[in-house]
Amino acid sequence: MNKEIVSTPAAPAAIGPYSQAVKTGLVVFTSGQIGLDPKTGQLATDFEAQVRQSFANLDAVARAAGGTLANAVKFTLFLTDLS
Repeated sequence: MNKEIVSTPAAPAAIGPYSQAVKTGLVVFTSGQIGLDPKTGQLATDFEAQVRQSFANLDAVARAAGGTLANAVKFTLFLTDLS
């Protein structure tokens, strides 16, 4: 089975030794996305802005893989206050 690494500058770069997404056939596995603005590298200021930015980042990765969020089968959302 062929694996294709998916990467786009429209979402924050992976921070660790992983990819934004991996595509195999018609299936795409994305890594977690947080509310970082890929242009500035800054975390969005409040909860709502972070959620919106996270989904914008996820959408950018999905589009780079040739799909959209409308093609998603499952989302898992973690809400955490790191402080």
